[in-house]
Amino acid sequence: MADIHSFESLAALDGEGIRYGVFFTGCPLRCIFCHNPDTWFKSGSNYSPEELVGKIKRYKPYFKNGGGVTFTGGEPLLNAAFINEVSPLLKEQNIGYCLDTSGAVPLNDDVKKCLDNADMVILDVKFCDKKKYNQYTGGNFEYFIKVGKYCSDTGKRLWLRTVVIPGINDSEEEIRRYAEFSKQFRYERYELLAFHTMGFFKYENLNLNNPLKNTPPLSSERLAQLQKMVDKI
Repeated sequence: MADIHSFESLAALDGEGIRYGVFFTGCPLRCIFCHNPDTWFKSGSNYSPEELVGKIKRYKPYFKNGGGVTFTGGEPLLNAAFINEVSPLLKEQNIGYCLDTSGAVPLNDDVKKCLDNADMVILDVKFCDKKKYNQYTGGNFEYFIKVGKYCSDTGKRLWLRTVVIPGINDSEEEIRRYAEFSKQFRYERYELLAFHTMGFFKYENLNLNNPLKNTPPLSSERLAQLQKMVDKI
């Protein structure tokens, strides 16, 4: 059984084609820019592998042009053993899965198997140096590095993503550092995402401190400038 926070049907941003998003609860990180703090805690419903696949397969007719299910969260790799039970059931339905992960877990056998069975991995590059990673996420920098290198070494299809936050990592110098740092991974694309404030109400509802409550969203113009720069490096 696994605790699942929510689902998103007919999603098109977390992998190729039309996706069915499965949001697990639980995350080892406490990123100051998180827009889903409601997934940090057990707050959803428990599903068995069979029950989950029963929901997913209803959307199978939409999974064309590389579509499928995307496991996200929270941190889906906390549920690697559960996903490994789901995987053969999805395979029976000819449905593939993508992992949208921060790589913030130890690279054990269950995690390796979960990565191996994925059609592709979207890896969050939170920060490109250990000090800032620890400061702004509270996580283990080496866990993330090992997951990224494992995907690269095994030839897994890999996309990278970084949230760009005004005043923290939005300078051209900093973005160049991300691009150079990420050359250690074998990836297909590197996408920058704009920091936004749409999840701020969740902090209020959960009575949580929001460290970035006075930070404005990143403009689409600035995002486009930085993305263009990354694409050239």
